[in-house]
Amino acid sequence: MSLQAPLARVLGLGSAREGSSHWWAQRLTAVGLVPLTLWFAFSIMGLSHGNYEIMSAWVAEPLHAIGLILLVLTVVYHSNLGVQVVVEDYVHGAAGIAMLIVFRFAHVVLAVAGVHAVAVISVGAGR
Repeated sequence: MSLQAPLARVLGLGSAREGSSHWWAQRLTAVGLVPLTLWFAFSIMGLSHGNYEIMSAWVAEPLHAIGLILLVLTVVYHSNLGVQVVVEDYVHGAAGIAMLIVFRFAHVVLAVAGVHAVAVISVGAGR
């Protein structure tokens, strides 16, 4: 016998009623990271490594800048989802809430820094 309402059982909702969306977000970002990571790895393999001018010219191309921004944002969002699960599972009480706030802030800072870096390099290469 289940204490879960029949509608909740059909919809697959847990006690927080949002676990499935978090689970799907993790899976979709993981799937999205596969082509983005492959694109990034294969597109820089042919470039001269260690040469800032060639790399900045590569980043300055609009398609590459957009791809890098998508990669940065997807990696940071996927990381945030994973860290949130770990903290919620293993850290309880006020410490868990504080860690969630600190890690969320850190992920926002990382996302902004990554997008800013791509923008600065792509604009600087266009001069």
